[in-house]
Amino acid sequence: MVRPFMLTGGRTQPVQDGIRIETQLHAAPAALSAPLRFEARRIVELCQIPRSIADLSSALGVPVGVVRVIVADLVAEGHVLVGHEPGEISTALIERIRDRFRAL
Repeated sequence: MVRPFMLTGGRTQPVQDGIRIETQLHAAPAALSAPLRFEARRIVELCQIPRSIADLSSALGVPVGVVRVIVADLVAEGHVLVGHEPGEISTALIERIRDRFRAL
C-alpha cells in the first residue's frame, strides 16, 4: 500500500483552486501518449469520457484530496480539461456522488 502523500509528492493543496468534487473532467485522446506516472495515467485513461473528481476517487480507491492534487497538476500541464457546466447540479449527479463516497 502506498501512502496518499507519496502520490502527491507530499502536497496537500492543489496548484489550482476551484476544482470541486463534482467538477466534470475530460482528457483528449492525445493525452494518452504523454509520459505520465501511475495514477496520473489512470486518470487520463478514465477521463476519456467525462468524469467527476468523486468518480475518479472511487475508481482509483484514493482520497478525494489526493485526486484533486493530481488532477490540478494534469490540468496545469494541459492533459485534462475542466468542463464547466452552467446552472445547478442535477439530483442524479448528487446521488451518484453520494453513492461513490459511500463506496469508499
